[in-house]
Amino acid sequence: MNQKLLKEIYSHRNKNRAKASAWYFKTGKSQYGEGDKFMGISCPEMRNIAKKYVNISLKEVEHLLKSKWHEQHQIGLFILTYKYKKTNQKTKEEIVDFYLKNTKYINNWDLVDLSAPKILGDFLSDKKNKKILLKLARSKNLWEQRIAIISTFAFIRRGDIKWSIKIAKMFLSHKHDLIHKATGWMLREVGKKDMKTLCKFLDSNLSEMPRTMLRYAIEKFPEKIRKGYLKK
Repeated sequence: MNQKLLKEIYSHRNKNRAKASAWYFKTGKSQYGEGDKFMGISCPEMRNIAKKYVNISLKEVEHLLKSKWHEQHQIGLFILTYKYKKTNQKTKEEIVDFYLKNTKYINNWDLVDLSAPKILGDFLSDKKNKKILLKLARSKNLWEQRIAIISTFAFIRRGDIKWSIKIAKMFLSHKHDLIHKATGWMLREVGKKDMKTLCKFLDSNLSEMPRTMLRYAIEKFPEKIRKGYLKK
């Protein structure tokens, strides 16, 4: 492992910020982030480190992902997104394969959100075969499920809303709040592209939809319409 990189990472440790992060990311017993450990490094600091070490190997990125520290996972994923953006199609495929083989280390919502649309979502955007998203959505792993829905953000940006709607339907009966929030967020983004389709989805599925998912989906609606949906 690149010792210079590790030394730089450790130089940014901050105990007070680490304590606050552990609370924010719900690391207590039986919470979604149980056992996650934090060094207390800020997001801008992590991005700057990642940009400096973007040329490290995938093996070294894997070392970061396997670390006990949340921020090392995050730096590794920042590096991966920067690598993906600047490389050719063949290497993009290698990065996506690497990403999918290491989903067990993409184990919190911020790690999913910073990486899934920029890597898997972007890669699949122009592909006919997107069935990997169905596999992830059907996974028993919460974070793979979140990867499935958040990856569709890349499609929405290109005007393709079909997969966001498809996976949202799969998650209508999901039990976890983090999936409700992610799905509601993607539905809100769908509405920015096609309000008619979003309203049709809401009207058809309102009785099944978790309230958190609904609130996120209609967050940008005019107040009168939003209140109307919440009263239904």
